[in-house]
Amino acid sequence: MTTYHFVGIKGTGMSALAQILHDSGETVQGSDVEKRFFTQEALEVKGIEVLPFSKDNIHEGLTIIAGNAFKDDHEEIVAAKELGLDYYRYHEFLGKWLKQFTSIAVTGAHGKTSTTGLLAHVLSENYPTSYLIGDGTGKGHENSKYFAFEACEYRRHFLSYHPDYAIMTNIDFDHPDYFTSIDDVFNAFQEMAKQVQKGIIACGDDDHLQHIQANVPVLYYGFADTNDFQAQNVREDENGTTFDVFVRSTFYDTFTIPGYGNHHVLNALSVIAICHYEEMSAEEIKKMRTFQGVKRRFTEKKVGEQVLIDDYAHHPIEISATIESARKKYPSKDIVAVFQPHTYTRTKTFLNEFADSLKEADAIYLCDIFGSAREDSGKLSINDLQDLVPESEILELEETGVLNKYEDGVLIFMGAGDIQKFQQAYETTLEK
Repeated sequence: MTTYHFVGIKGTGMSALAQILHDSGETVQGSDVEKRFFTQEALEVKGIEVLPFSKDNIHEGLTIIAGNAFKDDHEEIVAAKELGLDYYRYHEFLGKWLKQFTSIAVTGAHGKTSTTGLLAHVLSENYPTSYLIGDGTGKGHENSKYFAFEACEYRRHFLSYHPDYAIMTNIDFDHPDYFTSIDDVFNAFQEMAKQVQKGIIACGDDDHLQHIQANVPVLYYGFADTNDFQAQNVREDENGTTFDVFVRSTFYDTFTIPGYGNHHVLNALSVIAICHYEEMSAEEIKKMRTFQGVKRRFTEKKVGEQVLIDDYAHHPIEISATIESARKKYPSKDIVAVFQPHTYTRTKTFLNEFADSLKEADAIYLCDIFGSAREDSGKLSINDLQDLVPESEILELEETGVLNKYEDGVLIFMGAGDIQKFQQAYETTLEK
């Protein structure tokens, strides 16, 4: 019996996949840098061994799954190839594994993680389900009927998958270090659509998705009355958001979700559509009202009258959506954006759009750009963004105490880098 060894096991997708294999009865271990990441806790709870990187970790009897962040010259990958071990990249192995189940890929420029989490919750409440969520959460089940998973378009990795179904939330230009244009992104999604086996659930309010061609039925969801699944009569209260769903203009049922904002309604509509297509009852689908959310997506913490929110938003569209959620949930509070741009290429490409979306907050603090491992450095600096948002202030780690003046505010710490350290530093100042 083989042991699966994960090179870079602390990555969000890698951690989730390792948990799935472990839960499915496989023997799993992995390696990574010694710095602690939020994905580590779940691995430790399940007793999955995490080793420091070393070529000595590699020996006969292992099947190697390598994270996409690590190049072929990594010492463990070199050692694995020298020994002739079975070797896969993350997306290659996932494409092979999911063939055992009724698989549902969730893809799109924005909303993948939250939608996958909601879908996994609803399915798990009703059936044995395996799932892989991009926040590092993974669960396997030896008798799974469904496999719900997040499928990332970056470097066209999702083309390793041939799922039964795909939910497509939107198409937008992102990852400018790889994609050359919105047309390049669309072409990747178009190619993905051709690989889906049974059906596609696509957001009909997205102009690009309306042009997707597929060999399977495409069902559309959204707010427009041209959609197969339409949300109407959206209303918010202290329990979340309630809305009516119409299927091809006929009233279906009323649903409540704990989130706020139109993007959450759209995410829920996509889940309702796929579950309806799979002939689940409305009562089964309504279990979405108990969804607790996913990690680093509007993760809230209350300190006195302040609300601290940790959010992964790293694209202008996502920043606007997060601020909208905060406004709808806390209409009487000031919204304070604390933003750390992620990658120089993305910051340069969307500089004006970042400025416009951040201006939707009542106060704005900017942290230095978090460079990606995929780029050496950038000529851009955080000052270039501040020039476009003159009302903003640049925030240093040792200066977070300044946020204390927003006694009744909502502080949103946004970014895909290590923005959490700014929230942690602020919480430390409060303890003092």
